[in-house]
Amino acid sequence: MTEALKLVPKAEGKQSAKDFKSDQEVRWCPGCGDYAILAAVQGFMPELGLAKENIVFVSGIGCSSRFPYYMNTYGMHSIHGRAPAIATGLAASRRDLSVWVVTGDGDALSIGGNHLIHALRRNVNLNILLFNNRIYGLTKGQYSPTSEVGKITKSTPMGSLDAPFNPVSLALGAEASFVARTVDSDRKHLTEVLRQASAHPGTALIEIYQNCNIFNDGAFEVLKDRRQAEDAVIRLEHGQPIRFGADNAKGVVRDPATGDLKVVAVTPENEADVLVHDAHAASPTTAFALSRLADPDTLHHTPIGVLRSVDRPVYDSQMTDQLDRAVASQGKGDLAALLAGGDTWTVVG
Repeated sequence: MTEALKLVPKAEGKQSAKDFKSDQEVRWCPGCGDYAILAAVQGFMPELGLAKENIVFVSGIGCSSRFPYYMNTYGMHSIHGRAPAIATGLAASRRDLSVWVVTGDGDALSIGGNHLIHALRRNVNLNILLFNNRIYGLTKGQYSPTSEVGKITKSTPMGSLDAPFNPVSLALGAEASFVARTVDSDRKHLTEVLRQASAHPGTALIEIYQNCNIFNDGAFEVLKDRRQAEDAVIRLEHGQPIRFGADNAKGVVRDPATGDLKVVAVTPENEADVLVHDAHAASPTTAFALSRLADPDTLHHTPIGVLRSVDRPVYDSQMTDQLDRAVASQGKGDLAALLAGGDTWTVVG
């Protein structure tokens, strides 16, 4: 358990998923992937063993951002794209809370892009759930920062010209200490990723592929259909060879000529070259290369699971230690003296 969770009061008595269901009517479109994610999160919360009054969900704007209403915890439906910033202030000032951010691909990666990357680089004690449906759902079907090139939507009737973000690549580039990807309909996998994220000290980002059955239905069908998924999904497990496909016939190796990763048919001659997944590697280089295997159009060779989980100094712990040292050596600060300090000037007209 992380240092942060050690500070959070324990729950009294046994909890169940029902304890984390609010009295609010859940209002998403019938068939939306958000229902599956909500059920998985509510079902997982008792595992934390924390008092629900010490758990907080913070969201921005979007379909996913209704999430706090449906959790019987504290919550805040905040400003478009600013959930990571608000959650940072909360986590840094109230270390007795378990803080979760719920956001979408439009909310987090468009207007909220800078807030997201700075939370990641600071390594604040947050769990960020990024629902990615590759579309703007709440505003009725415009293309989003993760929509594929050529995507025809209400705002791109001739096809999108923008190259899409890969949220996992973006997080790794921002030096995130925990980065994972999962799928809304795979509850077992989603729950296991939540379990690992919650135990991680610092910022944990989970990208969740989530189906919008109204405006982008079937966007991730290749990863969900059992027959197609066998050749499309690469399930990552720390310490295990990266193999997939029927009878694990395919594997990921490093190209000796370029240094890039590639998928090959595994043979007795190249079996020893298959990479063993190391989620704890200090360098994010291989994790980033894994994130680039997925084809943005077809989603073939999409890694899911924990790509990176490393220890880095945690921002809120460092901030508390810094303040404690300052008080011990200098006493409490004087805000009035700071505001009226020497670096002031008078404007005369």
